[in-house]
Amino acid sequence: MNDIHNFIGIIPARYASSRFPGKPLVDMRGKSMIQRVYEQAASVLESVFVATDDVRIYEAVIAFGGQAVMTSEMHKSGTDRCREAWHKIGKGRDVVINIQGDEPFIKPEQIRDIMACFEDRETQIATLVRPFTPEDGIEALENPNSPKVVLNDRNEALYFSRSVIPYLRNIPREEWLGSHIFYKHIGMYAYRASVLNEITSLPQSSLEIAESLEQLRWLQSGYRIKVGVTTQETIGIDTPEDLQKALLFLDSISK
Repeated sequence: MNDIHNFIGIIPARYASSRFPGKPLVDMRGKSMIQRVYEQAASVLESVFVATDDVRIYEAVIAFGGQAVMTSEMHKSGTDRCREAWHKIGKGRDVVINIQGDEPFIKPEQIRDIMACFEDRETQIATLVRPFTPEDGIEALENPNSPKVVLNDRNEALYFSRSVIPYLRNIPREEWLGSHIFYKHIGMYAYRASVLNEITSLPQSSLEIAESLEQLRWLQSGYRIKVGVTTQETIGIDTPEDLQKALLFLDSISK
């Protein structure tokens, strides 16, 4: 079993967002979004930090009793921000878990699932997937904003795509979900600290640019991504409209 002391959870959080400025600090029934994410992560991990480039987020996290670290405004991805944060506050922790700051309903079980991937000492990077179900519908499967993943027999990612993969030849598309297990990518990552240093030094790759999926840069460079399978769904909040749906969900589980 993994030693919890080897892990650190880092939640990258920016104030500036083209679709939803100030998103981490929006109120969700008395708690900010970032506080809800933090509390879910802290229920599993003994060390959790919010990594931000904005003093308003930093001060809000300190105010609710959380831990935070200031990072550069120049980072292009959460992975880059995690690397700087780890260098500042994560020494001695072997694995960095990158937790999405806009998923306030992340399940503790999902964090444990990604930690379990590192019971294999050869794991370099890990992420999670959820099987699509027939109840999701073909529209959910074909949604380009919901990346799909195909796995090898060792539960490692072969490829991520915004397209439906694999294509089921000679099977009507309305029967696809009942004929094959398709996997939806859940956007949480964990990295060996040494690997995190390496992948943040890689240039953008042609596959990454084509699909606008950062993880393809790592695959194209030869890194292996271990995949944990979860049946839990997450709710990401990208827009104010998403927030309203999330609040309705929060009300439903609070009754």
